[in-house]
Amino acid sequence: MPNSPENNLPPADVDHSPKPAHATTGSSTTPRSRLTKTPKMIANGNRAFIWYLLALMVVIIDQWTKWLAETKLTFHEPVPVIEPFLNWTLAYNYGAAFSFLADAGGWQKWFFSGLALVMALFLIIYLIKAPRKATLLSVGLAMVLGGAVGNLIDRMLHGHVIDFIHVHNADVWHYPIFNIADMGISIGVALIVIDMLFLEKKREMPRS
Repeated sequence: MPNSPENNLPPADVDHSPKPAHATTGSSTTPRSRLTKTPKMIANGNRAFIWYLLALMVVIIDQWTKWLAETKLTFHEPVPVIEPFLNWTLAYNYGAAFSFLADAGGWQKWFFSGLALVMALFLIIYLIKAPRKATLLSVGLAMVLGGAVGNLIDRMLHGHVIDFIHVHNADVWHYPIFNIADMGISIGVALIVIDMLFLEKKREMPRS
């Protein structure tokens, strides 16, 4: 049987190169890599006033308890609260935490006041830009802000910070006397660290 013209044609080339994976949506195709979206972070914006109110509460409680300490306690005379672990003891701190630079001669008042003011302004701005979903972060920032402002008020009005919470173990061990503002700063920093270690990456994880 004679060969037909079709049998004499050369074999067609076959493309064996790998094809990119596509996901089909409607009549168009979209690479799968484009379907993964990084979540858009919405800032606190005007809602930052909620966290400003929390900071204000820390300031009010701090100043009120310091006023009580000044009016009800005698300087350096402890009043037992929970023996042998907790006393109310009125003390003045002219330096920073743990009485750092307390005997520097007076310039430390303006130095630490300036630091506190810069920190407060930074936190006020940062609370506006912080992600709205980062509730724990905003709580921590607000508590640090309240604590910084509370101690700043002391330095500007009195030239020293008023402390009165005295944690100890009988006469064996004594923790430096502190106040509500110090507690706000410590708790706030702890919350910020927890957010950074465990929650920040989850917020930034892309969604498929």
